[in-house]
Amino acid sequence: MVTSAGLLLHRRSPSDGGLQVFVAHMGGPFWRRRPRAWSIPKGLLKAGEDPLDAARREFAEEIGVPAPDGSVLDLGEVRQASGKRVRVFALQAEGFAVDAVRSNTVQVELPRGSGRFLEVPEVDDARWAAVDEARELLVAGQVAALDRLLAAVQGS
Repeated sequence: MVTSAGLLLHRRSPSDGGLQVFVAHMGGPFWRRRPRAWSIPKGLLKAGEDPLDAARREFAEEIGVPAPDGSVLDLGEVRQASGKRVRVFALQAEGFAVDAVRSNTVQVELPRGSGRFLEVPEVDDARWAAVDEARELLVAGQVAALDRLLAAVQGS
């Protein structure tokens, strides 16, 4: 089973105090016009790697800056339609901002089986979104992490 780890930053909106999360738009032509093309910044665990270390590494690779320091809450695993499991960690990040996403790149074969490869950014955009908006943007299998985050934040 494929397992990834991701870091879900959250904060209170500066304008209305509502909960916001930091989400990333997946790069490449496949995701350009698709619904639910946003994701928690995440990536595959390396053999023997600690999931939180992997989540922090992947955040830096996909966004281009290190994740902020702070206490982390383990939201557990969510499962995407593909069967991939994503271990999600939440981190409150009130002052976090990024001027531009500087993601690593990946090679994709287009069209599949053609032998022609394109290098594309793994993430081409990232931004803060209200939780209700993020429910519509995120890959469906990751929405459960939002519910867990809300329950944790409201319970504290």
